[in-house]
Amino acid sequence: MPELIYIKVLILALIQGLTEFLPISSSAFLVVAEEIINLNNKNLNLLFNISVHSGSLFAVLIYFKKEILSLIKNYKLLFNLIIATIPVVLVGFIVKILNINIILQNINVIASATIIFSIILFLSDKTKVALKFEDSISNKNALIIGLAQVLALIPGTSRSGITMTAARYLGFSRIDASKFSFLISIPVLSAATFLGLVDATFNFNSNILVLLLFGCVTSFIFSYLCIKVFLSFVEKNDLTLFVILRLVIGLGLFIYILT
Repeated sequence: MPELIYIKVLILALIQGLTEFLPISSSAFLVVAEEIINLNNKNLNLLFNISVHSGSLFAVLIYFKKEILSLIKNYKLLFNLIIATIPVVLVGFIVKILNINIILQNINVIASATIIFSIILFLSDKTKVALKFEDSISNKNALIIGLAQVLALIPGTSRSGITMTAARYLGFSRIDASKFSFLISIPVLSAATFLGLVDATFNFNSNILVLLLFGCVTSFIFSYLCIKVFLSFVEKNDLTLFVILRLVIGLGLFIYILT
């Protein structure tokens, strides 16, 4: 039924939009959700992943439009965004070429990473604030956060979670850690969308264009709201809630595996 496929897309777009920028791993949710919901179409899964990631990309571009436009003059921040992005792009390219991502998407890996990195997130969040983001950060700190971001290639780690973890360990506040994490998501999401489009070029079907646009728009809406609410939340609260959520999700995945 056509209505059923739209409901499936809505659910997956909701998961992508609400988890891309939260420290709980959108990739873990999407991998598990795709297995449970099962779109029964490998090419459709590929195209859909592109559409929802592009929705998240547009959301962060619009939300941080002032910061992005300021990059024309703020060369230091622009350079540090590049520094923080290079490691994950290089390693991600290698992972894609070697097709290692298939192995990493194992639910056992996802469950383990979800729990392990929740503990690391909890410990990092105890660090006292010692640094200020202001207009940018140092080259060294950008590189450290960028290297940490490589771990996000393991589903269950969470790109936003591991970059925020690294930033908190370095002494940045939760709001500053979140801000830089969101900014460096732009080149990462752009690269993921571009690479996905290259693959999708050979599998495109114009009949599902409306479905893909639906996924992109819904993902954009959920992503934008998520960014707004999350930044407001971390101004007044610590990250314990997300640590608990990760532990519950990880344990839930192990129970799912065993049943």
